[in-house]
Amino acid sequence: MKRWGEAFYGDNALAGAEVLEQAQIAVVVLDRFSNLRYWNEFARDLFGFVGGRDYLGASLLDIGIHEADHEQAGQLVRRVLKGESWEGTFAVLRGDSTWIHVRATAVPTKHPSGAVEGVMLFASEALRNGRVEEQYGLLDRIGRRLAGSLEFSATLKAVAEILVPQFADHCFIDLYDHDRLVRRVSVHAEGWSPPPASWVDVGEEVRYPDHHFVYKAIRRLETVVVGDYVHSSDVAPNERSARVSEQVGVTSAVAAPLRARGEVLGVLTLALSALSARDKTDYDGFDRDLVGAIASRVALAIDNARLFEEERTTALAFQNSLLPRDFQDFDGLSIAHRYTPAKPLEVHGHGIQTQVGGDFYDVIPLSAGRVGIVIGDVEGRGPHAAAVMGQLRAALRAFAQADREPGDILRALDEWVRQLGTPDDEGGTWVPSVSCLYMAYDAWSRELSYANAGHSPPLLICDGRVEDLELQFRDKLLGAKHKGVPGESVYQQATLTLPPGATLLLYTDGLVDRRLPGRAVNVEHSLDILHERVREVADKDVEQIAVVADNAVPGEMEDDTALLVVRSHPEELALQQGWFPAEAPTVAEARHLASTTFKEWGMDRDQAELACLLVSEIVTNVVIHATPHPVSREFTENGVKDSDGPPELDGFDDFDEDWSDLLEESSAGEPEDSSSREFLIRLRRGGNSVWVEVFDHDLRLPRIRKAGADDEGGRGLYLVDQLASRWGSRPTPEGKAVWFEIPMHGEDE
Repeated sequence: MKRWGEAFYGDNALAGAEVLEQAQIAVVVLDRFSNLRYWNEFARDLFGFVGGRDYLGASLLDIGIHEADHEQAGQLVRRVLKGESWEGTFAVLRGDSTWIHVRATAVPTKHPSGAVEGVMLFASEALRNGRVEEQYGLLDRIGRRLAGSLEFSATLKAVAEILVPQFADHCFIDLYDHDRLVRRVSVHAEGWSPPPASWVDVGEEVRYPDHHFVYKAIRRLETVVVGDYVHSSDVAPNERSARVSEQVGVTSAVAAPLRARGEVLGVLTLALSALSARDKTDYDGFDRDLVGAIASRVALAIDNARLFEEERTTALAFQNSLLPRDFQDFDGLSIAHRYTPAKPLEVHGHGIQTQVGGDFYDVIPLSAGRVGIVIGDVEGRGPHAAAVMGQLRAALRAFAQADREPGDILRALDEWVRQLGTPDDEGGTWVPSVSCLYMAYDAWSRELSYANAGHSPPLLICDGRVEDLELQFRDKLLGAKHKGVPGESVYQQATLTLPPGATLLLYTDGLVDRRLPGRAVNVEHSLDILHERVREVADKDVEQIAVVADNAVPGEMEDDTALLVVRSHPEELALQQGWFPAEAPTVAEARHLASTTFKEWGMDRDQAELACLLVSEIVTNVVIHATPHPVSREFTENGVKDSDGPPELDGFDDFDEDWSDLLEESSAGEPEDSSSREFLIRLRRGGNSVWVEVFDHDLRLPRIRKAGADDEGGRGLYLVDQLASRWGSRPTPEGKAVWFEIPMHGEDE
């Protein structure tokens, strides 16, 4: 046949097109753009073309070539269009959803002028040979194994476990780290290990000389086979490597570049040696194609694993940046914390998910050494849940540091969460649901005030016993407002007293919602296990308790986990307090109480004098501004309500530091109804600091006033602000409290 359509010479000559239709080999013709221009009947059957579909003009990739072989298909076209031939193997998904492996040879088609016009592909099924079927079973197993994990290290390990010893005695995977080629896998049959300082070990940089077959594979971007390793020259990178290769009896080797998305990731090298008894001792052309196909799948898996690891690392860094890395030292408390992301969900049919979530915890410094303790969980997982968590934690910390009551904080958070709603597919608004337990703890009195938005109670660990802390209230989740219920959400609060030396273990549901393979989640059973394991380490430090609790419940983690362990040490604390009438002479009495107490506590003399000065300033303000009648404040579901004050309070101005009231009072003699004008001074000692609190019945919170040059007063709170470590004020049910903190020891100590 000279040209298409021309007949052979002879009486029974056939047209060229008829010959191609009768040929028992697939013939496919492509143009220069890899589009189908012709295929014979055998090709239609081999590739499983779907009846009724017109494939004319379709791309070569549209006939079912596996994604991992797309790069190889591109290489075929590029080489043939240069006028060269190509030979290789493809995995093909046929139209009936069955897999076959196709052995193909491609040659250029040329115009009479000599210009390459396209590609002619001859193909047949590769599995007609028993050896081919056995070897190509590797591709199927490798594909399934690589699809089972997106973790980078697990992917590399899976490749080596499949190839050694079935297909090779030695497996090396070298990957680029920027410009350096670093060995990531070095696996050998029969548990053999190369002698030290011979073959490159895992983690070390690999340098191949220019003549080395591995370097040629990377440079040429094609699989290179050394069929007879023993008699080939210059195949070892150095003399030490050559001696070890001779000792172990290396007979053949093959190297294939690992390439994905147009980037060379590294190289896969396999070798046969005397470690395993096998009939086949040399790699050939078929093995070259097989290793090339394996390398394509491995490269794709490595690239996916790297992308996933980068995404996961970024997501975890984002998550961890939103959670506290460590806490300051809190007097009277030991704290341990853990955040554990869940295992990726790709094996559960949920798609690729990084599994960061919305679990959060915090310990927040409040006034006078008190702390706010919080644990919570935002509905869902992924970056959106983590972002909501970060905003929620920031808002909660701001509310808490303003010394708002627990119930008031959760009411504000509930309204705030609703502002984070996003439109849903039904034309409404999706609002995330959040569980949150907030507790304000006073280590001196061991009083714990709390409000609970649907979170599980913490474990109470005390005197070797482990039990759930009895919480009176467990209100609805934040953001979960019930339809038809008017008004604000109501979050009740209560107060309880912890026993001395008590430890609290707060956790999110990921700690107990773990499932063993083939079993359903059993939260009650998980809680029993958690109680039992924690009981074994109840007398250990908080870090050991956190580690044991985090690993107590067996099974896969399908949700992230946050836990917080807080232990109280009341023996490190001391408290002294006293009531005084709001009269000018009592300023000295209050200062004397403070001076005596500070001396007993071993406070530095200079620090004690400074603290006494600040006590005088705060107490003086109380004496000046204390109300003539006690005023009560009630925290209700509808907000804060103050009792009606006497008529003479209506004309009171804002709280300031004008001393004229005190001077007038001193000259006028005893104030009226002085028995009702009392204040409480409370002194607290921690490990390194002293807190002073003064309670009175005035509802007005103090503010710093800028005093003029001729003013008699107005500088008290300015001194407190400048000299104390921290200071502030907060409302109380009976009035207010003003407090400050100061170190027990100077900076030179």
